[in-house]
Amino acid sequence: MTRELLPTTAFRRAVRKFLKRHPQCAQSIEETLAALSADAFAPKLRTHKLKGDLDGVWACSADYDLRILFDFVEGDNGPAILLLSIGTHDSVY
Repeated sequence: MTRELLPTTAFRRAVRKFLKRHPQCAQSIEETLAALSADAFAPKLRTHKLKGDLDGVWACSADYDLRILFDFVEGDNGPAILLLSIGTHDSVY
């Protein structure tokens, strides 16, 4: 089941900021977002639910140290994924 991706303003800003410093990660991010839309629980994404301050938010891996934070929501056209943040492991957690 393909889910629509709904990027927040904060997510768009974080992507621009991250890619300015790491332009080589653009393709990895693009591929991860496509995989996330197709199957949020694909093994290569290592999707997991967070605890603590980020309780209820989900995360997936886009690269060794790159994480995308998101939540499952109901969009206008059915199930969707609300993209919240992106960054290195230490910066998003």
